[in-house]
Parts: sequence; C-alpha cells; structure tokens
Amino acid sequence: MGNKFAVISVIFILVGAVLGGLFGKLPVITSADGSVTSSSILADYRESVEVVEKNYVSTVDHEKITDSSIQGLLWTLDPHSAFFTREEFQKLSQEQASEFYGIGVSILQHRGGVFVQSVVPGTPADKAGLRYGDKFLQVDGKDAAEWSSAEVSKNVRGEKGTAVKVKVERASSPTPVDFEIVRGGVPLPSIRNYFLLPNGVGYVGLTGGFQETTSAELGDAIGELQKQGMKSLILDLRGNPGGILEQAISVMSRFIPSNKTVVSVKGRANYTNARDLRTSGAGGDNFPLVVMINGGSASASEIVAGAVQDYGRGLIVGSDSFGKGLVQRVFRLPYGTGLTLTTARYYTPFGRSLQRDYSSGSIYDYYANHDGDEPNGDVAPKPAGVPITTPDGRTLFGGRGLEPDVKSRSLEFTLARGRVNDAAFFFVRQLVAGKVAGFESYKVDKQSHVMDIQPDKLKIDDRLFEAFKTFAAADKLNGLSAANIDAEADFVRTRLRLELATANYSNEAGIRVLLEVDPQVLKSIEVMPEARKLADSNIARK
Repeated sequence: MGNKFAVISVIFILVGAVLGGLFGKLPVITSADGSVTSSSILADYRESVEVVEKNYVSTVDHEKITDSSIQGLLWTLDPHSAFFTREEFQKLSQEQASEFYGIGVSILQHRGGVFVQSVVPGTPADKAGLRYGDKFLQVDGKDAAEWSSAEVSKNVRGEKGTAVKVKVERASSPTPVDFEIVRGGVPLPSIRNYFLLPNGVGYVGLTGGFQETTSAELGDAIGELQKQGMKSLILDLRGNPGGILEQAISVMSRFIPSNKTVVSVKGRANYTNARDLRTSGAGGDNFPLVVMINGGSASASEIVAGAVQDYGRGLIVGSDSFGKGLVQRVFRLPYGTGLTLTTARYYTPFGRSLQRDYSSGSIYDYYANHDGDEPNGDVAPKPAGVPITTPDGRTLFGGRGLEPDVKSRSLEFTLARGRVNDAAFFFVRQLVAGKVAGFESYKVDKQSHVMDIQPDKLKIDDRLFEAFKTFAAADKLNGLSAANIDAEADFVRTRLRLELATANYSNEAGIRVLLEVDPQVLKSIEVMPEARKLADSNIARK
C-alpha cells in the first residue's frame, strides 16, 4: 500500500505541476464532449497500476514505473523537460556546485575492462596511489571486471567520509593491488586546460559546462595566459552542454561593454516575464577572439557563441551547434526527486531563436539525428530558419542552432584509428610499467599533474614506433597489422605521445597533444588575423 501511495502521490503532484503551475491548484481538464478531467486521468492511472500489480508475471518495481511514467509525460512536451530520480537529482546538484564526492579518477573503458586514465591531483585516489593503467577488478567486493565506465563511476562515488574498497590489476604487479579509499570532494572544473600556443595565441578549454565557478575560472586562466604573453584567445566550447545562465552572462561580460544584451528570455507571463539579460562590468578584454563550437555545444555555450557572433566580437569556428534554446526551471519533488520544466525560450541579442525544431516528436531523432557535427550527404536538409540582419549588414539565421562563421571538420576518427587508440593504451600501459624490453627508462611511478606539454617533449622516435608496431601486430584481438599501422603512422605517433603524456603528467597534458593536430584549432589560429580586425572595429563597442 505504501508503494502504491508513493506512485499515485508523485503522479498527482506532477499532473498538477504541469497543468496548473507548479504546486498550484489542480485544474479541471475537459475535452470537447466534457468527458475528460484531471480526476479521471488520475483514476485511469491508478487503475492501470492496480491491474499491473495484480496480473504482471513478475514483481512490479513501483519506483521504476513511476519514473518512466513521469518522464514519458514530460517528453510529450519537449525534449528537454526531464524527470530526475533521487540519484540523478543529487548528481545534478553536485555538478552545478562544481564538485562531487568520490575518489577522484578519470577512467576510460577499453577492451577488457575499465582502466584509470588519470588521477585528479590532491584527491583521495591520488593520495592512495592509484595510477594510470590500473584496471578495476572489484569495488566493495563486487566483481567489476566487466562493468562499464558508468557502473564504475556510480559505485566509487558516495557520501563524503565513507570508505570504498577497490581491487585493481596493475601492469607492474604480479598480483592484484587492494586499496581502501575514503571518499572526498572532487572538483568538476569548467576549464579543463589552458595554455599558450605559438605567436601569443592563448587556448582555454571551457568544455566542462557552465557551473558556479565558471566565470572565476575563466578570469584566472586569462590572467595567467596574459602573464605568459597572450595576445589573442581561442575559447573552446566544443562539447560544452551548457549549465547556469548567469555564468554565461558573466563570461560575456568579459568581452563586450556593460549593459549590452547577451540573451533575451521570453516565456509565459506566469512563469517567466520577457526580459533582456545584460552584461555588467567594464568588458575590458578586447583581444582578438575565436570561439570554437560543434554539435555538442548547447544552451549556455550557444548563448555565449551567439552573442559573440551577433555583435561581431569574434569569429565562430567549427561545425553547427546542437540548437538548444529552451529554458528549464528546476523543481524539487518529494522523495528527493526533481524535474526540469521548460518555461521560456532563449534568443540572441538581435533576436535569433537558438532552438532547433523538435516537432517530429521523436526523442531519438532529436538527439541522434540532428544536423550533426560533420556535414555529409545523409542528413536532412537544414530548415530555412528565420533570418535577421545585424547592424553591420550580416544575415544570420535563427531556429536551427548556430552556424559557424568558418566551417572546419574535426579530427577524423575511423574504425582503424579506434583500434590504434586501444592498442596505444595497452602498449603504453606496459611501457610505463617497465615491462617493454629495451625501454625500461620509460617507467613511471606517479603522474606529476603537469597540465601542459611542450611540442619537443616525449617525441616518438622510430625505435619506439617499431616496438609499438610489433606489440600491436602480435595482439590478434585488435585487428591491426604492420601495414595498416604504417598507413596511419602520423596518427599513431600522436596517439602514443598522448598516452605517454597522460601517463607521465595528466589527462590534460594528453589532450594538449591531440590539440596540436586538431584541424579546428589549426583553423582557428589561421583565421586569427580576421578576428583581430573584428576586435578593432566590432559594433558592440560603438
């Protein structure tokens, strides 16, 4: 009876919330013939649950069917109104606070299991001594050898101060290694790495969402790069899913003057009054700016990129953004659950809707088959969109996400390159464990947590390349041969160097290696002179 009451009460709350204003008076919903009311809807649901409970072949998981019922209801509204279980809602709150409680490891799933890629400096995993290449065998006595990355992550997270027992396979140890690690705070920074490229070009990877610390992190990164001689900036928003709106406003306040509209929010009057959100502060950063976006750039990242593009403050480079311009308000529900409900829409400073069309009603198509990160002949034609003309005479389109000023493909990943990635990891795992004959000097006992790596460090010479080729060709499970390794020689050298940089220094240093050959980064450097012209004359300063 208790479970059934929980199901019905949560559904009653949700129906009232969606139909009548959150936690307001439940209205009566009547069809054309006057036969359908909110009471009858609840009665139908109650009866359905009772039929399932009495007749279903197995035990009914009431919480699971409640969660799916609520989620199904919300998805009939739009793709971004969503229900969160207790666990999901707690995770959402932690991510917005830029910290969660766990052990502090970056993990990656390879053939054969889940492995430590890097440890976060100063966290419990770092202090306990977990290393690059450690394979998870058990977590709290449970067999983790065939878990996914998500399962490992879920089980090592937990309440602050609680202990988790981890057993790992270590390449340098003949027997498994046991750890008991007390969970602690693990930072979730918005900016994962920043460094100075040649010719005074700064790079900031703002890829970790817009959280409570985003603007402060950006200020620190820019300040440090300016000390190193930065004269222009690449702001990488690729894969940034968005987050806290106020942080997007604060970020834009660095680049355009005070009291300029960054985004307009328009919704139903009883939820969100139409309003313009404007910059504050001096907007003192007037250096040339390139913003990189792709199909994973959404919401707050599109707000920033859209304002930069509308005002002509900088160049947008990459591929089309995701196209999320719906505003969600977070509501807490009983039992520790919650939901996000769309209450308004975002528009760029000159009136472009950021939201892509979702009228087909298919959640799968919306998320999996949008215009995509890489243009090709298989995608549906782009909708016409609504044109707007900027004060400097450019025509831009709304209603279909953001289109970059300069289109550039990302680094191509093929099946063969995926196999190279796996093989490179397993080779370097043995290499840094001192297990590759003739290369014992590559042994690493602990990552040094350096974020940057200079281009002349950890070069892959011919001797090491040949050793990898022998190693990979001998592993029949990865499907690589000496011939197709030679065909991808440049990529192989980059990937080996990435893994070595990660094992020696940090996950961020490894990413830095990949960015050296990233076509979109190289294109951003190439078009920086045009961005310089925009910085000198952009309309936001007139």
